[in-house]
Amino acid sequence: MSNDFRLGGDLPVNRLGFGAMRLPSRDGMGGPARDPEAGRAVLRRAVELGVDHIDTADFYVSAGGAVRANTLIREALHPYPSGLVVATKVGPVVGPGGLSHGAPADMRGFVEANLDGLGVDRLDLVYLRIGAMEPPHGESLAERFEALAALREEGLIRHLGLSNVDTGHLAQARAIAPVAAVQNHAAQGDEADVLAACEESGIAFVPFFPVGGGRGLDDERLAGVAARHRATVPQIGLARLLASSPVALAIPGTGSLSHLEENMAAAAIALTDEDLADLADLS
Repeated sequence: MSNDFRLGGDLPVNRLGFGAMRLPSRDGMGGPARDPEAGRAVLRRAVELGVDHIDTADFYVSAGGAVRANTLIREALHPYPSGLVVATKVGPVVGPGGLSHGAPADMRGFVEANLDGLGVDRLDLVYLRIGAMEPPHGESLAERFEALAALREEGLIRHLGLSNVDTGHLAQARAIAPVAAVQNHAAQGDEADVLAACEESGIAFVPFFPVGGGRGLDDERLAGVAARHRATVPQIGLARLLASSPVALAIPGTGSLSHLEENMAAAAIALTDEDLADLADLS
């Protein structure tokens, strides 16, 4: 199976990329700030190791907004290397009262904030993120996606994606504009249906929390396969994800150089038929 994928049919990327959520804070969004120089070092090393697909968002910030993922990316990598794809997402608003979601009229402001933060004139890939941690079944995304599609027509966005959606949302969006990628929770209940829809149409499937979101992977079958390959359990989790489908991309995130190098080494792990059989029904 190829290690490459063409996002939107025209942006070639390695299927093992990098997620920027944990660069501002170890705890994810809104947690205590990490050392920004450490974040910049991780980003530079990621590119050295072959990362050409970085996933970020304007709302990936530490407590009080002192450290921002988009700022770190711009400071570490701008002017961006040829071929580097930076994907972002819009929709959520993280405020003192918790998580809320923007209206269609807010989409332009969200996109412009990402353009400014990343220092670019056009965003490679913009996901519309809806709901909280599970897809909001039955909720329409049409007006918000139409607003983003209009910004794409203006030339501010190259490709559009969806995050935290079900197959109904995907069909609704595709009736409006092409969808290049879907980013859902790695352990979502109807993941198989969404993945099948993506495979059928050549849409990238990009799970978030591909190695447990810091909560760990403790299945004995993963441990057994890891022992056979002299690898770590998270490495096998990533290798399994990449082996699951030719449209599957992984974006593990970290603020640690050693953890980054461990994650990137997973791309070289070739799982056997025996390994895949052992892991076949792993949730």
